[in-house]
Amino acid sequence: MKLPFYIVDVFAEKKYDGNQLAVFLEADTLSTEKMQEIAREINFAESTFITKMQPENNSASIRIFTPVSEMQFAGHPIIGTSWVLMNKIVETHPRNFKLSVPIGEIPIQQSEDLVWLQAAQPEFLDVFSKEDFASFSNLSSEDFDDEFSIQEVSTGSAFVVVPLKNIKALEDLNLELIKMKEWLQAHCKTNHRALYFYCFDQGELYSRMLCIENNQLIEDAATGSASTCLQAFLLKYHSPEIKLINHQGDFIDRPSRIYFDGKLSEDHFDIKIGGKTQFIAKGEWDV
Repeated sequence: MKLPFYIVDVFAEKKYDGNQLAVFLEADTLSTEKMQEIAREINFAESTFITKMQPENNSASIRIFTPVSEMQFAGHPIIGTSWVLMNKIVETHPRNFKLSVPIGEIPIQQSEDLVWLQAAQPEFLDVFSKEDFASFSNLSSEDFDDEFSIQEVSTGSAFVVVPLKNIKALEDLNLELIKMKEWLQAHCKTNHRALYFYCFDQGELYSRMLCIENNQLIEDAATGSASTCLQAFLLKYHSPEIKLINHQGDFIDRPSRIYFDGKLSEDHFDIKIGGKTQFIAKGEWDV
């Protein structure tokens, strides 16, 4: 069986930046186990599998896998897969699309070279103390931005949002794997456990996402799902209207730019993130 696939860079201003993504078409007959094996083999942060296509309705269904597990929602796979569908697969090249993932249908819009997704309403979970981080990081109490709390937030996948005071604290960040794993398992409310550190520096937003996979500390080049959580956090605690660019991946030589456009009105969160996608390759996978 031959499976068509595309490789793209997502949230990338140019080729070989951003977060890599493999998009597999015609995957409706694949088992969950086979999708997981393929995702593990290609070993990108995520791979997507298109299980249903309805080009007449500008819609499709996908499943998202990291090398170790299936995701209910993830931003860069949704943005990148939508770009492939709208620009390479669907002949009418629609500007609006609907992509179904396990948490539901995600509205997609393309405006010029940016693809935007609309996130679900956020859940604000537990608040944590900065002293918790002394057990597994090199952060001191002076490294945290005391204007904001540390809080776990979910828009489908949950992240502990950690505000830092400056870019030096973000750049110098060092985490101890075993103690971090113990803390995440003890404190996170969901099965998806990850930390999303951010700071403002001279008006610019910078971030880093770190999690544990296969007992290894992993840093993501661009994390759309974490960005929707961060945008919700900033709308609630910083400003009810946000238009800015989130800089992620700079410290691992995969610069990523995640565009924020959000508004909070009468307890309703209008959360949109966008990004550019760069075409890298296409081919056939021998299943």
